[in-house]
Amino acid sequence: MKTAIWRALIEVGFIVFLFYSNLLMGEFSRSGGGRGMGLAWAIADILTPANFAIAIIAALIGYVVFEFLRKKF
Repeated sequence: MKTAIWRALIEVGFIVFLFYSNLLMGEFSRSGGGRGMGLAWAIADILTPANFAIAIIAALIGYVVFEFLRKKF
């Protein structure tokens, strides 16, 4: 049971990491303000409660989908 919980936490954490890295890369694209404002501003801009809630919800949905596909195939 402990292995399943650790596995779920690692997978959800990885999905959250991918979400935030994608947001950070977006801040430094042509449309983002990270180029002019700097890295500290970009990090402060993406670390919001709304983004965190979206990341957790998306990660949980992603985890459930991957577990379903893992068991099906």
